[in-house]
Amino acid sequence: MKSDIYKINNTVEKIKSGKNTLFLDGRELKLVTAKLKKQEYNIYYPYKDSEKVMLYTGKVPNIKLFKIYTVEKLRHQDILGSLFALNIDSSCFGDIVLYNENYYVFVTVEMSSYVKDNLKLIGKSKVTLEEVNLDTLDDYERAYEEHEIIISSLRIDNVVSSIINSSRSKAMDKIKNKEVIINYEVINRNSYVLKENDIFSIRKYGKYKFVGIIKSTKKNNYIVKYLKYL
Repeated sequence: MKSDIYKINNTVEKIKSGKNTLFLDGRELKLVTAKLKKQEYNIYYPYKDSEKVMLYTGKVPNIKLFKIYTVEKLRHQDILGSLFALNIDSSCFGDIVLYNENYYVFVTVEMSSYVKDNLKLIGKSKVTLEEVNLDTLDDYERAYEEHEIIISSLRIDNVVSSIINSSRSKAMDKIKNKEVIINYEVINRNSYVLKENDIFSIRKYGKYKFVGIIKSTKKNNYIVKYLKYL
């Protein structure tokens, strides 16, 4: 898409002119760094297991970390949806992290006041945001649920069908309706074959990391492992 090309080229120009980027996901990071020399940039990881990062040349980027307070139990996808409902670009906020039963979100300094003043409702839950020190997540390690399933092939429609416990046709509909994202890109091929460490998400079901094949069965099926993000 032309907008994607413009965004990537604009980000590259920011670095070349000595400015920091906003938050980049894994796909954007790969596209931007492919247009740069290694000595032209540094990568800033807000915490050691960060997926969304920033590129910089001089000072380390200045960002803010908010703790989300609520009496209700929140879900990652609801927080993400509420952030997008504020009409801000995904580059303005970083990872959403669950740590010690509380959710946290990284936000650019420029958008921090707007997010704090306007993010009042997530799903049906009233929330408040409190700025906390970035070192709050120094000891954080990403949590996953480990799952194993038996599948006949590594095609994405087959894997999605098994994970959401539905028919293959329903899984294909989800792909057709752009509800499946692989490595930060909307997938449009049912035949895509998952590879080790692929990250994918299924709308309303969550985000996953494909670990790979554990072993084959006597009936030529595969026992595979995947991780579900918590």
